[in-house]
This record gives sequence, structure tokens and C-alpha cells, in this order.
Amino acid sequence: MFGVSAAVLIAPFIIAVPAASAAVPTFPNNIIVFPDRDFITIEGYQDHVGQTATVEVTRPGVGVIGSAESVVSAGDVAFEINHPGGACWGAGTTLKVTPDIRPGDLVSMKFGDTAAGDTTTQDVYVTGTPVLAADGVTVTITGFIGDGASKAQIEQRIVEPEFKNTAVARRDVRAAPGPLTANVGYSSSLEYDIAGPNTFTATYVFDNQDAANIAAAAGTGVRVMSWQLEDAAANRQGLTIAEFGELGGPGMGGCPNGPLQSGPAGATDVIAATVADSLKITWTPAQAIPGTPAITGYRVHAVAQTVVNGERAEFGKRIDSAAAKTTTISGLNPAETYDVFLVSVSSAGETFPAVHAIPVTDIVAPLTTASPQTGSFRTAQQLTLSSNEAAAEIYYTTDGSDVFLTGGTLSPVAVLYTQPLNIAATTTVNFAAVDPSGNISTQGQVVLTITNDPLPSTPTFSSPPIAGTGSATLNWAAANPGAPELTVTGYSVQAYTADGLVAGPARTTAGDVTTLVFDGLAPDTTYQFTVTASNANGAGAESAKSDPVQALGALVANAGADQAITRAVTATTVVLDGSRTTSTETTYLWEQVLTSPTDPDRVTLTGPTTVNPTFSLPLFATPMTNNPLTFRLTVTSGSAVRTDEVRITPIASQISVTGARWKSRDFRVDGISSSVGGTVTIHRDGPTGPVIGRAPITAAAAPQTGGVFTYRLRTSISNPGSVWIDSTLGGVVGPVTVTAG
Repeated sequence: MFGVSAAVLIAPFIIAVPAASAAVPTFPNNIIVFPDRDFITIEGYQDHVGQTATVEVTRPGVGVIGSAESVVSAGDVAFEINHPGGACWGAGTTLKVTPDIRPGDLVSMKFGDTAAGDTTTQDVYVTGTPVLAADGVTVTITGFIGDGASKAQIEQRIVEPEFKNTAVARRDVRAAPGPLTANVGYSSSLEYDIAGPNTFTATYVFDNQDAANIAAAAGTGVRVMSWQLEDAAANRQGLTIAEFGELGGPGMGGCPNGPLQSGPAGATDVIAATVADSLKITWTPAQAIPGTPAITGYRVHAVAQTVVNGERAEFGKRIDSAAAKTTTISGLNPAETYDVFLVSVSSAGETFPAVHAIPVTDIVAPLTTASPQTGSFRTAQQLTLSSNEAAAEIYYTTDGSDVFLTGGTLSPVAVLYTQPLNIAATTTVNFAAVDPSGNISTQGQVVLTITNDPLPSTPTFSSPPIAGTGSATLNWAAANPGAPELTVTGYSVQAYTADGLVAGPARTTAGDVTTLVFDGLAPDTTYQFTVTASNANGAGAESAKSDPVQALGALVANAGADQAITRAVTATTVVLDGSRTTSTETTYLWEQVLTSPTDPDRVTLTGPTTVNPTFSLPLFATPMTNNPLTFRLTVTSGSAVRTDEVRITPIASQISVTGARWKSRDFRVDGISSSVGGTVTIHRDGPTGPVIGRAPITAAAAPQTGGVFTYRLRTSISNPGSVWIDSTLGGVVGPVTVTAG
């Protein structure tokens, strides 16, 4: 598993854990992108097991081109997308398309509205198959590396299980940046710009021709990986793995097609109306799925239902405008019945299946309405016109003249309505609609009298509401009174319940007072608020709603802020804080929320019935974990009971093994640590298996930072094959293969 840790802190300390923000995930969490297969692996996130995450692929300048939801499961791999056993793209979302993931695309994850990490797809890929040199043992692979990729954070691999039967003795070979370096069964190098600008060349020199032949024939086993961040323990975060020759699109049956594997989305609200010897077809223009080719127009066909000599007459039009929403097909037989088919057109093809409509003969005139109705207004108004028939066209005049003249002819001064009208001065608006069959509505009229008396600007809240007992304190920025000679005469604050309903009468302040304690709220109930400013002319516009706040009851349990505790060389005392609990004559009970009766992270609370109990965060030893510890505070006052929880997250140092070797009477393990101090324990036969030995973590020699450890045993011991190592500072690594010889 690859990853990157947070910044390492040497001394023990306590901080408040901040809310998650979009960034490359921190080890053990990770986002791995396989762009050639449009496949995503999410690792870690074990503090969210059972929760639903949303993954989105965003292309700069385009927007979200793919999304999916999946539930985090227990284990190293939280979930996968577009891979057998995982979720399809589009699962739980409305974007039913498998995105064609490309370099530069941002893959992000969130829980609800809380960002949980992101990574940018790296611009690195192999450009050709392996080339076997004339010497029979040298294989070269070339590829592209974009300017934004780090040349220090790239590795090329050839993956082929047949390598295990050669001197390589493993399923892959690897080339890291630098000159030719010896490995088991081969030597390799990775160099830049040999084949031209922005290129890399991986060179492998195998010990025998069999392995070289396997490498040269690897095909889709050739890949390159690049990552955004790397920590002291060599964890790779924000990882892109480009696989040469792999195909994109849906990764399993039932998943949606890719953006170029099916035609464009079809138009909606398609209506075909019979008008004499013609058909008038109207529709709502189609919207291309983000990341797919733009819609360039439409094709409309009318197909006769009558069959003559095995044939049916067909008439149609091709419309070269993506914004088009109506056309007329003329020259039809009035006695014939037609089926109408409409498709959108793009460079990817046409909509399939076509959108089907059966023409209707309509003799009912549409109805039209206007909002607002005739009246006097202090400020400019937005006039909205609407019809009960979606396909009807609305026309209007603003000079008092009729929209349609005698005989149903459209007035030359009538204007087609396309969006709300801004009425800034007193205006008479006449309006009427005509449907596709030519039926004309009754003409309507509104007279909007605009007095232009200035009103105050819309206030904005300057801070989130502050919860009180049955109340909330609100603060907002002063509104502009509307004109130099005017003043704000007061503000009105309205409360709303969580479902958006008005919660009782508004409260007011006089003059320029911009704060209010809104009392009389129901305890333990969530509210939002708006504020409106008034002057001598009246009230201005209502503000946007405030952040939600829960009014406190007489009894409130508060277990304090979440904490992060860095594991130290000795046990650390942690203090829990219930001092912000409100009420008198309250009893306290603190309990640890355990994952099971045998939870290895169980601790003992001292003073569990006090306001500030403590516990000792012990030195780490398997089978402990670094998962957050959760504590529940239950407070009781009379018959009232309230609870709250707090999470204490241990911050572990990171360790890694730089070498593990065995030969007769000489067993040695070397490694590094992100912190100095503490002890590592070396196990065989599993992470909780028998202890081989222990070694201290000492300071690394300058200019290196962090710690190092070496364990060496010169007595007779069989080769353990693999070892597992844990640190008293919380670091864990394994299994690590022990090399013989």
C-alpha cells in the first residue's frame, strides 16, 4: 500500500482536529487512479466504515464528467469504482456515464458536503511496447512525462507472472530514476529526455535471455506510476498508474458506456402538432453530458403509418443548431397519420433510440398568466409570463398595442418571450400565446406602476448564530439605507424550522442595531434565520438564510473538542473536558465506546464520574491500532438525560524497513522512522507472532532527519521468510520479505 503521512511532530501535544478539506489524502488513506481503464481505488478511510462516499472526476474548464457513490468497507481497500466487485460510475448519482479519465482530471472524494481528499491525474504514460536489443538481454521502454509531473516521483514497471519462474523470482521488474542499478535477476535505470523532450526511457539488462524475452512480450503488463506526494516512509499518495494498451469504458457488465461509446442525450418535451398539411414539432434542447462531444443539431423525421408495396413515405429535416427547439415539416398528406422521430446529433453519432412522438390535432387554445399582477411597486420588477402548454410560444408588446391582429396575424412589434422582463418604469404589457397547432390564447394585460422609492439593501449575516438556552444570538452587517437622505429605521429577523417553515412571528430591532437575541425557541431544535432592513419607504429584500443552529435545552452535554495526541516515548496522559456542559445538579458518566468486548485499544478512565476524567495513552504494541478512541459523556439532571461524544486520535510515527537480510548466523533488519525515540519490535509468523527481538530508534546522522534502527542477531536462527515490525510510537510495517544471502 502506498501513502503519505501528515507532518511528524516529535514532542507530545494536544490539538483540536480540524474539519477535512480537499487535499491529497494522508496515509493510510489514498486515492489511486488507473486512467487507461477509467478505474479508481480508494484505500483506507477506516474511520468512515459503513458511510457513503461520493467520488467525482472534474475536468478543468468543463466540470464534473463522472461521479459515483459507494459505501466504505473494512480493510485496506475501502472500495473501487469501475472494477469487478466495485461500483459502476453513475451509481447513486444522475451522471450515468463512464468518464474517459485523462491527465489533469481531478478525482475527489467527499462524505456528504465534507471534502475527504483529492488527487490530480498525472500526465505520465508509456508510448510504445518494449524493445529487445540485439544482445538478447537488454529491453528498453519509452514514455511521456508532462511538465507538471515530478521526475523524482515516477517508477516504471513490467508486470508479468512468468518472471517468477526466472532468476527475477517475482512477478514484476521495476525501474526507478537514476543510472543502471543491480536488482535480483536484472539491472535497471530510468532516465529522461534521451528520446526527446518530455520523455523517459527505462532500460532493463537481464541476467538471462528467458527473462528478457518475457519482458519484451509483456504487452499490457507495461505500466508507469507517478504520485503527487511522498513521505519519509516512502508512502506514495495521489497515485496514478498508467497501463499501456489497456482499454477504457465500462469495467464490468451493467455499467454505463463511456462518453464516446454511445450517441448524445436526446431532446425532451417533444410535441408534434398537426397544422393543415404540415407537422410543427417542438422540443426542449438536449444537454450534452459533461465530457462528451457537443451537440451540433438535430434530425427530425415523419414516417407515414400506411404501408404501400412494402414501403412507407418518410419526410424529414436536418437542423444544424444545438439551440433549435422547433421546426415544421410541410407537404404532408392531411389524411395520413405519421410517427415523428427526433434525434440529437454530435460527432459521437445520434441519439439511440430516437425520441418518438405521435402528432395530435389540437383545437384548445393555451392559457397564459403573468406574475406579478397589475399593481404599484416601489422598485423595478421581474415580470414572468407562462403558459399551460410547454410548446406554446408567448409574445408580448410594451406599447399598449395588441399582440395578434385581426385574422390571427402576429403584430410586427410583438416580441417573442424568452426570459423574465425587467420592468424598471411604469409599463403596460399585453401578452398572448400560440400553440404548435395555431390556437391563440386570450390576450392578457398587466400594468406595472413603478414609483422607484429606494429601499435598503439586503443585509448579510456577519457570523454564524450562537446557540443559547432556548435562544440564538444573531449578528449581521449594516444595510445600505438606499439613498443618502434615508436611514435604516430597523431590522426584522425571522426564524425558520429545519424543514423551511416559518417559526412564529418575526423579531425586530430599532434604528441601526445589528444584533438580536432571538429567544422563545424550542429547546434541542434546529433553526435558520433571515434578516430584512427597512427605511421610510418600506422593507427591502429578505436575506439568505443563516447557518443552522440548534437551540440549547436546560441540559446540554458537551464532551469537548476532538483531540489528536502524538504518541510519545512514554505513556501520555489525556484529559477529557466536560466543562462546557450546562445545567446545575448534574451527574457525569464517561465511557469508552468499544468496537468489541476484546477491543485492543481499551483504556482505563480515571475519574469517570467527574467533569475532567483522564486516561493514559499507552506505548503502542500489537494488536493495538491507531484508530480514534471514542468516549461518550452522559449527563443527567433530574429526569433529563443528554449525551455527547468526543474522539481522541493517536498520531503515530511512520516506520519503514530499508533492508532485511538473513544468512547463517547473521540476521539483520535496518529501517527508518519519522520520529526519534521509542523501540521497534520484530515479529515472525504474523504481526502478533513470536518476537525475534527489539531495537531502539536513534537519531539519524546529519543531514538526514528522523530516526533509524538496526537489529542484528549473530546466533543461529532459521530464515523467518517475512517479518512484521511495530514501534512503541505507533508505526507498523509488514510483511517484509527477508532476503537470503
